[in-house]
Amino acid sequence: MKITSHIDDTPPRDAATVILLREGDAGMEVLLLKRHTDSKDLGGAFVFPGGKRDEADGSPTALAALQTDAASLHAQLGEPELTPAHAASLFVAALREAQEECGLKIQATDLQAWSRWITPRMPSLMSKRFDTRFFLARAPMAQTAVHDNHETTEILWATPRNALIQYWHGEIVLAPPQIMSLSHLCLFKSVAHVMKEAAQRKPTAIMPEPFDQDGMRVICYPGDPRHPVPQRAMPGPTRLQFRNKRFEPEGGLEALLHGPL
Repeated sequence: MKITSHIDDTPPRDAATVILLREGDAGMEVLLLKRHTDSKDLGGAFVFPGGKRDEADGSPTALAALQTDAASLHAQLGEPELTPAHAASLFVAALREAQEECGLKIQATDLQAWSRWITPRMPSLMSKRFDTRFFLARAPMAQTAVHDNHETTEILWATPRNALIQYWHGEIVLAPPQIMSLSHLCLFKSVAHVMKEAAQRKPTAIMPEPFDQDGMRVICYPGDPRHPVPQRAMPGPTRLQFRNKRFEPEGGLEALLHGPL
């Protein structure tokens, strides 16, 4: 990963990401896709399926295909500044990206809003800013996820815990939103458990705050002393530091796993 220090004052683009879940032999598993090594952003990193919202996602045809009341989808996001139609278009984007990137066809009723990640003005790893809504969804049992061999080249199903262990041992590359999201998911033992939690609360908004300290990039999150938002947005570490050519928490792997190995 190459750290950048450019400042981007353009408004973040709307995007949608789907955290696909299933029950595995070792517990709840999450789907990760390896981005093509030639990708401009996060090349070679494992990410959740997702991408930017297209204008066509908000077309009357696309919204009608949801077969779901836009007002109920709007309520899930907890963003009153959005119109119901615009909120529904983010669900369209999530469904489209899941099908395009890993071949899984799901419905709007399968999605549950989970979190919202907004790229800061100093993106650190990205060339553009995004306002990304993260959704949870149970992967359809009768379908098999496949990478598209264009944007993504590998598929990995792993428990959140095992994905973080693989990351720590240098077997896979993860970006900060995936690191922190997987750390949060470590607290849940089943798909039903996390889906119930998501349905009972509004998504948390997370705008990371990057800064340089002793020649090292640090990214802090709500609840950290350096972050303007004093309330925590998620459990786990409140900052990651770029060292050993990756982002790590001050407490090491145990801080991400919420306890010893």
